[in-house]
Amino acid sequence: MSTSSPAMDESSYQNPVEGTGDDVATTVNEGVIVDVEGRKRSFPWTKMLVGAILVGIIIYVIVDSATTGNIRAGLEYFLGWIETNVIAGVFAFTGVYFVATIAFVPGSILTLGSGFVFGGALGLGPGVALATTAVFVGASLGSVAAFLIGRYLLRDRVRGGLVEKYPIVMALDEAFKRKGFFIFLLLRLSPIVPFNAINYIGGITSIKLRDYTLALLGMLPGTILYCFIGATAGSLTTGSMSGPATIASIVIGIILGLIAVFVVSYYARKEFDKIVAQQERLKTEHQSSDSIEGPNDSTVVRPAEDLA
Repeated sequence: MSTSSPAMDESSYQNPVEGTGDDVATTVNEGVIVDVEGRKRSFPWTKMLVGAILVGIIIYVIVDSATTGNIRAGLEYFLGWIETNVIAGVFAFTGVYFVATIAFVPGSILTLGSGFVFGGALGLGPGVALATTAVFVGASLGSVAAFLIGRYLLRDRVRGGLVEKYPIVMALDEAFKRKGFFIFLLLRLSPIVPFNAINYIGGITSIKLRDYTLALLGMLPGTILYCFIGATAGSLTTGSMSGPATIASIVIGIILGLIAVFVVSYYARKEFDKIVAQQERLKTEHQSSDSIEGPNDSTVVRPAEDLA
């Protein structure tokens, strides 16, 4: 009796499909996906195109930063334009921050730059407020967009790339169902995982979009501090603030701000470590109980004579 499987075209292959909760065998042939029940689905060309564009942008940013520096020069020109067009600059800066968040551009330079420009144009207080608003809105919109891209468009790419670098996040996937808001708030308060990376990784976890969005409030302490430092430099550069007492108070304010952010980050990290330890303990207990009970512990084995 032959045990060989039916022949298959070299242009076809079988693979599991994600997203249904079950492993469903599919066959891909000539750009059409056909599952075991005979339903046809189009090949995800759109997802592949979007993914290729985003990857291309990220590669260009990395190469440019190490070679020509065109992006850095463009940012400097953009910040100069904002200084002379404050209102339009707020909306433009929000849009740029939105794109930068999706494209993995480091946000710290933009955040400091926003404080510097708006602080120089409007003074320390109004400059910090306006810069913080523009940065927070742009970063929040970009974070939500990256979250949705990771969840619906680039799920496999994120799982195969970023998750391998930061496996601790996926280890807490079960906890996200119960404490998603709290855990992601801790991740925002403490830079355990880089800002741009956690946006995409969050998309493939079990956290709800609502909890993820509310947890973005954890970005505010660091955003305010960076904007304050940038606005201070901008105000000092334009001469709107001067005098030893003023400068001393600003330096003290920056130091106290750094200490406050450090303390918040420290305790957020400690709380996060507690959650990780608790999740690992629950996982170990679950595995131990499974090994003790056995696969068919509830099955009653009847003697052979009773079956006669």
